[in-house]
Amino acid sequence: MTMAPTTTALANDRLDRLSDYPFTRLASLLSGITPRANVEPTVMSIGEPQHQPPALIDEVLRANAHLWGKYPPVAGTPEWRAAAADWLNRRYGLPAGLFDPETSILPAAGTREALFQTALLAVPERKNGQIPAVLMPNPFYAVYEGAGLLAGGEPVFLPATRETGFLPDLDALDPELLARTALFYLCTPANPQGAAADAAYLTRAITLARRYNFVLAVDECYAEIYLDTPPTGVLEVAAGLDHGGAPWANLLVFHSLSKRSNAAGLRSGFVAGDPTLIAKFARLRSYSNAGTPLPLLAASAALWRDEAHVVENRAAYRAKFDAAEQALQGRYGYYRPAGGFFLWLDVGDGEEATRKLWAEGGIRVLPGAYLTRSQPGEPNAGAPYIRVALVHDTETIARACSAFPRILG
Repeated sequence: MTMAPTTTALANDRLDRLSDYPFTRLASLLSGITPRANVEPTVMSIGEPQHQPPALIDEVLRANAHLWGKYPPVAGTPEWRAAAADWLNRRYGLPAGLFDPETSILPAAGTREALFQTALLAVPERKNGQIPAVLMPNPFYAVYEGAGLLAGGEPVFLPATRETGFLPDLDALDPELLARTALFYLCTPANPQGAAADAAYLTRAITLARRYNFVLAVDECYAEIYLDTPPTGVLEVAAGLDHGGAPWANLLVFHSLSKRSNAAGLRSGFVAGDPTLIAKFARLRSYSNAGTPLPLLAASAALWRDEAHVVENRAAYRAKFDAAEQALQGRYGYYRPAGGFFLWLDVGDGEEATRKLWAEGGIRVLPGAYLTRSQPGEPNAGAPYIRVALVHDTETIARACSAFPRILG
């Protein structure tokens, strides 16, 4: 007698379909390679800002140390909700009173866990009688793929190459695909290419989400790291559309203090948008998440209220790009991105370049192929690239980027 598969077996089967996480693959690629003894390793593979976090974090944590003994509410505190909502209103010029902090925002441990959980609440068993599709740009943040698969959806990778402006071509989407789409992850500014969607693009994306009734999940965690013009946000675009009293319908947006405030270890961000989806988030978290500790919420609120450290941060990143640009002199298809802090460099063979940079220069980067998937009948579009995170001080960036031509040719 054949036994039906257990839930555990099904979950394990979905896990088995996942590729190894990009940094696991990187560790395997570089295992056994020892950099030259006279070089100090420089880790440029991970987007972990190396700037000193704002001093006010420690100050606020000390002032709220008496709250470590209390369980935090899933919805955060009124003070935190007000601070995060006020920042959204200021940053994106939302009309007064349109955004409701009581129904439209929740704290998150950075953006990763919120982006992952979005698939759990957005992907049904079937969509129009078919396996639900989870759309994402290609290259993509690995969490999008993992979330889509583990929620029972089918990840669909949309080319985001130089030819498409490094964003998915929305006009190329097949109506049959859109009809079974449950969730569309969109990152702007994009990781790793730094392209920022404009108002027309976001209007088109919102229109499709509402026409075909899927969740548009816009990852804006790099929105505060820009060189010239502040990237447009999906909420500011939605606020200007004819929304019939539901401005955030079908929309979720994600922000984090990891990049904005150099506070990756704080693990603090938020998800905001459609009140119906936020209510589902709160219910899901009642079963699956501990809330953000109260002292951390207090520190997070203080950071959302403060802009001075963010202005300094952006100035530091401009200097880093200046240094990288001077060192690379246009090699490897270098361009200055609209936002974020990554270089997306065409070096011919990303894996081989990664090995050489580590062995000869002690410089750790990430092969582009680990952030992309092959299209049917086509080579992996990310294979010629490496992603380089400009997270160190300007002197380190200049030294490392100056070594690229010597090592890679």
